[in-house]
Amino acid sequence: MTGERGPGEEMAKPTRERSRARSERDAGAAAASGSGTSRVEGPDGSLLAVLDRLTGLLERSDLTELEVEAGGTGLVLRKASALAPTPVAVGAGGAAQPGTELGALPADRPLIRPSVKAPLTGIFYAAPGPGSAPYVQAGGEVAIGQVIGLIEAMKLFNEIKSDLAGRVVRVVAESGQLVKAKQPLVEVEPL
Repeated sequence: MTGERGPGEEMAKPTRERSRARSERDAGAAAASGSGTSRVEGPDGSLLAVLDRLTGLLERSDLTELEVEAGGTGLVLRKASALAPTPVAVGAGGAAQPGTELGALPADRPLIRPSVKAPLTGIFYAAPGPGSAPYVQAGGEVAIGQVIGLIEAMKLFNEIKSDLAGRVVRVVAESGQLVKAKQPLVEVEPL
């Protein structure tokens, strides 16, 4: 061995350097986007990555709403505070008392009900299949650990189990619609 390289050895070094540079570039891009080490390939992954980045941008800003349009597709993201109804105090006869301060609400009438929240972003399904009865309905009871719906994420169906027990007041999420992580799915009134 005289220290000379053959044609095959000359080609191997640049290829290794290119793949190492590509790996470092991809790792840097993943770190910059906040996606960590797990990457989702394809259009679903890139859409979820864009949604997560826009949601982070909205949460860090003073904005309550962010509207984005690209081509023929539009997207509107709103903070929960923008969607919350204006609280109104209820009087003894059940009539709304305009001008009543928020602090004057009766203690037995909470403004916000406890809810089971989505643990991940995906498509929510209220029933196990088309034409099947929903897992839970308004007026029914739910127990801790009971399945309340499914969320499809990256072609996997994840059972969503209740972490609350009580009476279902309202099913907030619509079946077949996109839900975001930490979004309320079902409002529950404790018994």
